[in-house]
Amino acid sequence: MYGMNIKIDEIDKQIGMNIRLQRIKRSISQEGLADMAGIARSTMGIVKRGEQSPSIQTIAKIVNALQIDMYKLFILDD
Repeated sequence: MYGMNIKIDEIDKQIGMNIRLQRIKRSISQEGLADMAGIARSTMGIVKRGEQSPSIQTIAKIVNALQIDMYKLFILDD
């Protein structure tokens, strides 16, 4: 939303939580998603925990594996 005060340090955590929610909806393990996306399991863990900003390439691999639209990872909770 325009003008919303976004806490930059919380974005990575929210993306990780959204990945987790989408993964659970599909009954996919974290390791399974990493394998499906073609990324290292350690990378998936880092992204899930919000410890590091994922690259756009990593995000694209994850959304392709989950078969979702990319925007769903960027929905921020109020």
